[in-house]
Amino acid sequence: MNLCFINHSFRYELEKLVRIFLPFEKIEFFETENLSDRSAVTKLYSNKAVSTLYLNGTVFEEEAEINPAAKDTKKESELKLALSLFECFIKASGYTPQWGILTGVRPAKLYSRLVKADGAEKTEQYFKNTLKICNKKLSLCKETFLREEKITSLSTPNSFSLYISIPFCPTRCTYCSFVSHSVDSAKRLMPQYVDTLCEELKITADIANKLGLKLETVYIGGGTPTSLSADALQKIMNTVMVNFNLHNLREYTVEAGRPDTITEEKLSVIKNYGATRISINPQTMNNDVLKVIGRKHTAEETVEAFKMARKVGFNNINTDLIAGLPTDTPESFENTIKKILELNPESVTVHSLSMKRSSELNIKGLLPETETGIMASYMVDFAHDKLAENDIIPYYMYRQSKTVGNLENVGYAKIGYECLYNVYIMDETHTILACGASAVTKLREPNGEYIE
Repeated sequence: MNLCFINHSFRYELEKLVRIFLPFEKIEFFETENLSDRSAVTKLYSNKAVSTLYLNGTVFEEEAEINPAAKDTKKESELKLALSLFECFIKASGYTPQWGILTGVRPAKLYSRLVKADGAEKTEQYFKNTLKICNKKLSLCKETFLREEKITSLSTPNSFSLYISIPFCPTRCTYCSFVSHSVDSAKRLMPQYVDTLCEELKITADIANKLGLKLETVYIGGGTPTSLSADALQKIMNTVMVNFNLHNLREYTVEAGRPDTITEEKLSVIKNYGATRISINPQTMNNDVLKVIGRKHTAEETVEAFKMARKVGFNNINTDLIAGLPTDTPESFENTIKKILELNPESVTVHSLSMKRSSELNIKGLLPETETGIMASYMVDFAHDKLAENDIIPYYMYRQSKTVGNLENVGYAKIGYECLYNVYIMDETHTILACGASAVTKLREPNGEYIE
């Protein structure tokens, strides 16, 4: 796709908009009209924005008037260019993305900021009429905003959360682009990794204690933390217990992860060393789909892992699912939701498949974009409605680039079982101190908005 810019320099937003419809196509950029059979020409005039899309022998053109009285004429021009190009792609594809032209990762945070500045009514009109967000996604924004506010209000200027990264997995899923290594290839490194991680935790705890910071939540993620042995998990969690001040701790999550890595011994260690919440993540309860995405466990093993966790004493279990996986169908996804609900989890996180550049699925090009987007939209809508029937309702949300259907990831939970860490990291409520490979520390200025 050739993307041409005439009389403007709004490359970043327009590229992201094109990615809604063509997430994996190579885009070349030109400041003149460079026409081919796949070209988008965007022109800015003093009073209007015009976009022309040349696609497979057909031409689509749309224009939008620029409001001369707009407070920020640059923002107004960028917005109208995006809207005109968006309408061209809708005509060409026959598909209307439910999030409209919004490409940001934190819609609920944007909603919150605008409500505080302009009020709820004006914000809703902006979401619907300007950003072209459908009523269903606007409602989702409002739901998550209300629940997030109760959680973010718990944080104080000296609060922080601790993230611990375990970048090992039994195998690499075909959709994955995280920094992770298979246990087989990294086995000899794992003991040294654990030792080094514990040293980093001690140093981090010393800094936090000297600064008088208040630890609110701990989250051990990955990768798959339960790829480690029970002894290794005990060593890491004991290091946290001994070195950090846990008196103010509200929540302690460990991603137990793949069912085939979970044992009663590991669960007992996780429980005995302070974890209050775990996540068991099958992604799907369809055994055929599990094989396609490179998972070695079965749906039956997920059921057994849940039973084992209840036996050990966990009363707060989350499960992660993915909508839009290759070969999954609306019917088999419905079956996944129904089987998960039979396990009675306290929370369910529904991700929309995000195809990153380094994932095997993207490299192999297995994703028919528009059709999968429509199907994934059905799946996330079904999950929302079915979970709500069981009093499992949205409490946090975020979005990623190159997601099927330009959809979202949503955390659902029963009242009182929300994952505080998930809200804090997505809302950027307070500082996150992160330890381990691929973990990223996020420092937030106390009593301010600056983040580094």
